[in-house]
Amino acid sequence: MLHPFRAVLSSSRPVLALAACMAFHAPAPARATDAASPGGTLLYLEKQPHKNLYPPAGGFYPNGGILAQITDRLTWQNTDTLKIEPWIATGWSVNADSTVFTFTLRPGVTFSDGTPVDAAAVALNYDTFGKGNRALHLPPSEVINNYERSEVIDPLTVRFYFSKPSPGFLQGTSVIGSGLVSPASLRRPLDEWGDARHVIGSGPFVVRDEVPGKSVDLVTRPDYAWGPEQLAPQGPSRLAGVRIIVVPEDSIRIGAFIAGQADFARAVEAYDEEQIIRHGDTIYAASTRGVNNSVVFRPDNPLVADPRVRLALLHATDRPDILRTLYSPNYPLARSVIAADAQGFVDHAADLTYDPALAGRLLDEAGWTMAPDGWRRRNGVALALAVHEALPQPQSRSMLVLLAQQWRRVGVRLTILSGSPAMTVLDNLNPAVTPLFHAEVGRADPDVIKSAFYPTNRNVLLQKGGQSRHVEHFVDPELNGLLDQVASDTDPATRLADLARVQADILAKGYSIPIFEEPQVYAGSARVHDMRFEAVGRPVFYRTWLARP
Repeated sequence: MLHPFRAVLSSSRPVLALAACMAFHAPAPARATDAASPGGTLLYLEKQPHKNLYPPAGGFYPNGGILAQITDRLTWQNTDTLKIEPWIATGWSVNADSTVFTFTLRPGVTFSDGTPVDAAAVALNYDTFGKGNRALHLPPSEVINNYERSEVIDPLTVRFYFSKPSPGFLQGTSVIGSGLVSPASLRRPLDEWGDARHVIGSGPFVVRDEVPGKSVDLVTRPDYAWGPEQLAPQGPSRLAGVRIIVVPEDSIRIGAFIAGQADFARAVEAYDEEQIIRHGDTIYAASTRGVNNSVVFRPDNPLVADPRVRLALLHATDRPDILRTLYSPNYPLARSVIAADAQGFVDHAADLTYDPALAGRLLDEAGWTMAPDGWRRRNGVALALAVHEALPQPQSRSMLVLLAQQWRRVGVRLTILSGSPAMTVLDNLNPAVTPLFHAEVGRADPDVIKSAFYPTNRNVLLQKGGQSRHVEHFVDPELNGLLDQVASDTDPATRLADLARVQADILAKGYSIPIFEEPQVYAGSARVHDMRFEAVGRPVFYRTWLARP
């Protein structure tokens, strides 16, 4: 049966200027009198409130959506080429083994409190992001590996030293988690970073007000004049401001957008795309270019410790059926652990096939035999697994329900757990409770795979040596060694070869079931023009303008 969205969209897929953003319905043309009209406040509907605006917490999209407007970074990652380009740093040099990085800074840049963005301020930012601050409970950034120290050479030159080769650091200076903030902000403890008014950046917008959990008001900084070249021309934002309103309920958020009560909305689910397009508005599907939306296993749990069980469940998963049922063409079928437009992608589609007969044989070989009641058991124990819905992931619960139905056909029970956010966090740190986890990580650099799987980073497999104290045995030195190589090899070709080995290793051991390449999907009204996104899909409103009603 033809997918309903495919019937609407397959005939034409216009591409906007940025490779990071595909729009399936172009916005209405602006009138000649409207060209780049200054002024107006863009009303942006967000699904979730931000939690914390300490820049290394920017991976959570509601956090990053604010940080992208109020902070700058040393470098900008070009969204067409993925090359690293100047921003606050006008130039840089790297030594032969990628352990010393020297940056020259743009003169005249200031934070919104008037403090200069000079070498001392940049050094303090990276000393904090690279090592954390225990006294203030500020954790280190997951994108900065092997950080040792900074050195202020002169007011506009700063140098960073690393204990091991760290070729991913240059790209790490471009990510939202490396947004530069005033020294005054860096003196605050972590629990004060939830108040957006405390976060002082050098970006084109400034936080004017906040109603916690409900709204954030940004206003344009009139003296801003140092955006990256790809977002030229320079100067202050064309908008007067941006108002972010949190509307958790999908139907209310999309209904308000279609009714003309907002200009922009995030977290548009696939089932709402068609009505937005019919209304004459634009769907933006910005790639996140990282570790795909996946279900991953926690092998410390005895039920999934055997790779034959994990591989059986991979082959019991009908991923194309999940996409046909729940998603649109904006969600490409995953063909590896990382997205096809990620650096170092290797096509493993042949290893991800739906084969319930093979799944059954693997489960039989592992000793899990089908009982008369249709469930598999071994030594009287049922093969019954559990997983929590992941609220940030698109249609997580619906996807997991479909997965449970598919696994039921091979005799495996999957329960979708419910609980408070705090309980979910605790459960997800305990492999005995959650042998599965719904995961995704966006970053346009090979280091993204280390961010996801390494024990001292996100540790999605829950290995020993990470944050969880509930892991008893599981550790994979072979995988961790490969991840270390990805993070330290200075030759680009060798680094991508290491990344290829990591992808093969993860899939051969059945650690992950990649489902789809996750976009960030937004709706923009016909009034919105020159919409931009950074390299992993966060909106950038710096050059955006609104046509007159």
